[in-house]
Amino acid sequence: MADKSPRHSMSKKSGKSIKEKRTDRKAKVDARSQMERLTTPDKKQ
Repeated sequence: MADKSPRHSMSKKSGKSIKEKRTDRKAKVDARSQMERLTTPDKKQ
């Protein structure tokens, strides 16, 4: 009979959680948009 305890599945750690991936992606997009704001001249001038 197989051991159905959860300890075997918990020994392996997954890569990144969905929340971590989301924060990384959001930070990357924010950095890119800030760089575009700095490099593109204002249209008002």
